[in-house]
Formats: sequence, C-alpha cells, structure tokens
Amino acid sequence: MINKEYSLKKTARIAGLLYLVWVITGIYGIFYISSQIIVQGDAVATAKNMLTHEFLFRTGIINDIISNTIWVFLVFTLYRLLKQVNENQARLMVVLVIVQIPAVFFIEACNITSLMINKGEILKTLELSQRQDLAMLFVKINDYTTIILEMFWGLWLLPFGLLVYKSGFIPRILGVFLIFNGVAYIIPCFVSVLFPDYQTLVSQFAMPFWILGEISITLWLLIKGIKTNIPINDKQ
Repeated sequence: MINKEYSLKKTARIAGLLYLVWVITGIYGIFYISSQIIVQGDAVATAKNMLTHEFLFRTGIINDIISNTIWVFLVFTLYRLLKQVNENQARLMVVLVIVQIPAVFFIEACNITSLMINKGEILKTLELSQRQDLAMLFVKINDYTTIILEMFWGLWLLPFGLLVYKSGFIPRILGVFLIFNGVAYIIPCFVSVLFPDYQTLVSQFAMPFWILGEISITLWLLIKGIKTNIPINDKQ
C-alpha cells in the first residue's frame, strides 16, 4: 500500500510539472505572441508585424508544437494516475485530447503559409495588397479553427473533472472546478459561432473559471500530489 501511494504521488507530481509547463507555453502562444503579431481586421499591420518580428512569430510556431506535445504526455500521465477510478472515463479523457492534435498541425501549416506569403516566397505574381489579404485569410482560418478547438478544450476537462471528483485522493472541489472550467470553454465556442458580437464579453466572464479550474489542479498536483493515508484501489 505504501509503495502504491508513493507511486501515485510521484505520478501526480509529474502530471503537475507537465501541467505547469503546458500552461506557461499556452500563455506564451495564445496571449503574448498573438498580441505582438495579430492586428484584427488589419492585414497590412499584421503583415508588417509578422515581418518585423519574424523570429518571434517562428518561436510561436515551435512553442505551439512543443506545447501540444507536452499535452499528449500530460494526458497519458493523468490516465496513469486516474485509470483506477474509472478506466472508461480515463480513456475518453485521452481520446478527447488526441483527436485535437491533427488540427494543431493544420494551424501551424497555416501560420507558416501566411509568413511565406508575406515574405513573397510564394504567389510572387500577386500584388502586395493581394498577398497581405491572402496571408490574413490564413490567419483568420487559424482563428476559426481555434474557436472550434475550444469546444474540445472544454470537453476533455469534463471526464477529467469527474475522475478527480470520484478519485478520493484529490479534493472533490477541484473536480467541480474542472467541470466548470470545461463548460467555460464550451459556451464561448458556441457563442463565437452563433453570436460573434458577444464573443469578447462572454470570454471575459469565462476567463476566471479557466484560471480557477486548471491553475488549481496544477498547483495541487505539483505541490501536494495526492492525499495521504486514504484507501487506494489496487485495481489497474
């Protein structure tokens, strides 16, 4: 039993470390890089920023690839930690992450293509303004793909939250936070498609739940790991 508890705590701490790195890379890519490069509705300014800060833009592409690779390792680590609670739900959690990975490669292909167009490495026969508009189109495709992915960002947190809630070795309240976190991703996804004028407003209301859920579980796993002196199911 002691060995079992030690193994779970070690797995939880690894998951916490991976989660922390994943969150940091996500913040860098989604908030910092985007704010430095993308000017919504202005193809000329976006193209200028992309060329002026080309290396920064390229680090964003690498960052996203690394971030999603870490995410895969994270979800499999969480599977090891939580499969004893309910293996079917743990598998569903993994599947809802894995299905998103091909879309990530598509997004990064769009980013690389937009940069090549702005640099004039392809479509050289087009006028500068035409190239800038076309490059902006790929940026918008990136944005719309991300909006769709938001639904899956939320969906994977639902089985994750249920597993945490039922685990017995992680506080139940963290499971509740994760479920709210998941819903807070799903709702803005639908609002962005159905009522785009309210997208920013709804995202502002949802942001505290994003912090509450994933930041809380990250800190718990990293610092505490699991509760001690509790009955642990030996079934694997």
